[in-house]
Amino acid sequence: MFFADRKFIFYDGAMGTMLQKRGLKPGERPDMMNIKSPDAVENVHRLYVEAGSDIICTNTFCANADALSVTGYSPQEIISAAVAIAKRASAGRAKVALDIGPTGKLVEPLGDLELSHAYELFRQQVVAGEQAGADFCAIETMSDIEEMKTAILAVTENSSLPVLATMSFEKSGYTFTGCTPELFAETAERMGAAAVGLNCSLEPTEMLETAKRIKKATELPLIVKPNAGLPDGVTGAYGTSPQEFAQQMLPFAAVGAKIVGGCCGTTPEYIAEIKRVFHNL
Repeated sequence: MFFADRKFIFYDGAMGTMLQKRGLKPGERPDMMNIKSPDAVENVHRLYVEAGSDIICTNTFCANADALSVTGYSPQEIISAAVAIAKRASAGRAKVALDIGPTGKLVEPLGDLELSHAYELFRQQVVAGEQAGADFCAIETMSDIEEMKTAILAVTENSSLPVLATMSFEKSGYTFTGCTPELFAETAERMGAAAVGLNCSLEPTEMLETAKRIKKATELPLIVKPNAGLPDGVTGAYGTSPQEFAQQMLPFAAVGAKIVGGCCGTTPEYIAEIKRVFHNL
């Protein structure tokens, strides 16, 4: 396991909200900034590295061929640029994870996206990421276990990249499509994931019980990346401060979380504060 000698590994935080402060307009694709504003993306990555992130995720969350079809760019072009930007920013101080999110469509049997096509979309991303020099593959924000399985399979069959797998759970303890923490953890471990956990949708206090259930179901390292509360409807600011967020993250250490970071609304200040409060644990 990477960083096996470390008690905690620190992930990065949100990318989209950071890019909005650097010129990303409503409705624009964040991944296009890898081409149009590479310096802005590199600046975000570098700030996370300086804040103490051991792993930074590429700006490629929706960079699959279907989603990119309207842009004129291929996954190879976007992902190659994104990995190069992240590696420049990390300068060897952090590992780079190829960020892969959902396809944006429901896969069969819940939807009409064929699993074979979803597999091909993920395969293209993974091959491009490994060729560009990514260290890991971060499959995140999944809600459908079939889509997660397809993504993991695409990684393990077409690359040597370790898989960091996270799903998004609701307060009920289920994902949007009804997957339980136990089913996810056991399935991902069986399919070869290197670490599993949860990200997005909820703030730290709302994730704790689900994190406990994942940890009980697997011996794999646990990943926890919550949101910074909810955004204000007027200003868009998130309600949980870096200090509050870091304190709310402390119970996850007792649960056995190994890889900790943030999702929507978090910034380098959040990561630095998590690292500060976890320092003496």
